[in-house]
Amino acid sequence: MWKDYFGDKAKIYGIDINPHCKELEEENVEIFIGSQSDREFLRKIKQQIPKVDILIDDGGHTMLQQIISFEELFDHVKDNGVYLCEDLHTSYQVFYGGGHKRNGTFIEYSKNFIDYINAYHSEQRGLKVNEFTRSADSVHYYDSIVVVEKRRHDEPPTHMKTGAATVKDFDAAPTGFDGLKWKIKKPTLTAINKVLRFLRIRGFIWR
Repeated sequence: MWKDYFGDKAKIYGIDINPHCKELEEENVEIFIGSQSDREFLRKIKQQIPKVDILIDDGGHTMLQQIISFEELFDHVKDNGVYLCEDLHTSYQVFYGGGHKRNGTFIEYSKNFIDYINAYHSEQRGLKVNEFTRSADSVHYYDSIVVVEKRRHDEPPTHMKTGAATVKDFDAAPTGFDGLKWKIKKPTLTAINKVLRFLRIRGFIWR
């Protein structure tokens, strides 16, 4: 079945802790036996196989397994590849160590992806550009699934314009301010919002 989608030259690599899974190997299918929460094991696997186009984490579904697998294997997905983690519903189930907004779940861990992918726009030292920022193109959430599509972004985004503005006074001060008052107010209100941001209080809206 998988050959119908990927062709005869495609190769599938599998990882499972059950040694009997080794018996399921066939042409172009290679299975490694070990734990997905064993960092040294995963690092050895990366030395033995080429980078992959699609990686699917459908393993033991515990928080530690999902987090360690991502941290060790995300960089082994090709630059235009896809990383997919299934069964995220376990992040809400107490048996797996889950719970709504519970620290340490893979759902809470993965929510950081939203910040990382936008880190080029951050003005704060607490959010810096990292390898996820440079290598991820998009993050998609579905019921029990998160999908990360990869594409290199080694340079910050650029702002580009085409054509000419057709709205008069496009860059005019907000309604209710004349130019001079706006020049005075803008830096003052920006300073206020910096303080509020530091205190994690909702921003002061001036428009």
